[in-house]
Amino acid sequence: MKKILFIIALTLLTVSTFAQDGRSIYNRYSDLETVEAVYISPAMFRLIGRIPDLNVENEDGTKTDLSPLIQSLTGFYLVSTSDASVKERLDKDVQAFMDKGHYELLMEAKDHGEKTRIYTVGDEKFVTSLVMIALAGDETSFICLDGKIRQSDIDKLAEKVR
Repeated sequence: MKKILFIIALTLLTVSTFAQDGRSIYNRYSDLETVEAVYISPAMFRLIGRIPDLNVENEDGTKTDLSPLIQSLTGFYLVSTSDASVKERLDKDVQAFMDKGHYELLMEAKDHGEKTRIYTVGDEKFVTSLVMIALAGDETSFICLDGKIRQSDIDKLAEKVR
């Protein structure tokens, strides 16, 4: 029983360490003058999720309620820069973040020298982090969404978008 509790505690510690990385990249770069940065707190996501009609209209005229998805988020971090020296450091830090975070490449798009990658970490039931990295010429953007997003909510949303 002690071994099981130790393993559970270690797993929770590991998951919380992954969640800290998006925040640590944000904290490292957000105060620099040549960086655009946005943070949205868990409290804001809870507030937004309480809006009664948080529906998005689909192409077929039906509506999709985004409240469950938004309420499951616990953090949004965006860091973007076109300053060459900051971009170089950000690119290295983001790569290190991806290498140690056990993220799975979900999608990659390349178009005229621009590259966008989307990574996720989680299991078959929940996505705990989604990261988007956009490299567009002289600009790098890092976006990290943390939470406990039900895979079924993502699947429903993806069905509506198709």
